[in-house]
Amino acid sequence: MSPLSHSETTTSDQVVPERDIALDLVRRSLWVTPLFLVLGALGWGVDGVASVGLALGLVALNFAAGAAIITHALRISPTVLYGAVLVGYLVRLGVMTGVVLAVRSTDWFNAVPFAVALLVTHLGLLAAETRRISGSLAFPGLKPPSPAATGESDRR
Repeated sequence: MSPLSHSETTTSDQVVPERDIALDLVRRSLWVTPLFLVLGALGWGVDGVASVGLALGLVALNFAAGAAIITHALRISPTVLYGAVLVGYLVRLGVMTGVVLAVRSTDWFNAVPFAVALLVTHLGLLAAETRRISGSLAFPGLKPPSPAATGESDRR
């Protein structure tokens, strides 16, 4: 079975690297969520937990939205991809800013745990994923199977 291109209709078995990377980032964010929630609770109580939870939710949605934008734009053309990535970034940044502006005056929102969680998870997850991709020279969905998994041996 040959790999499918982005220009073909998406099926459940199609390899979509940007979606797989975004899902991997979201999955990894779930690993650090308890730590951030505990730190938010210890430093700022229930308000810290709510602020950290909002930040972690925005991070996950940002990664998923970025991947969706790339996936859909790739089906059209490289030129559309460039524009969609730029406009998508500005829109996603605007949405995050809008959310902060909407909740900043509420009693439960605390900017310090929110900002720390938002920045550390965005940068930390991207750095970890970059290392993982460059270490395997493939995104998670394309990492070649080990010879043991395919039944091949390294004998010559």
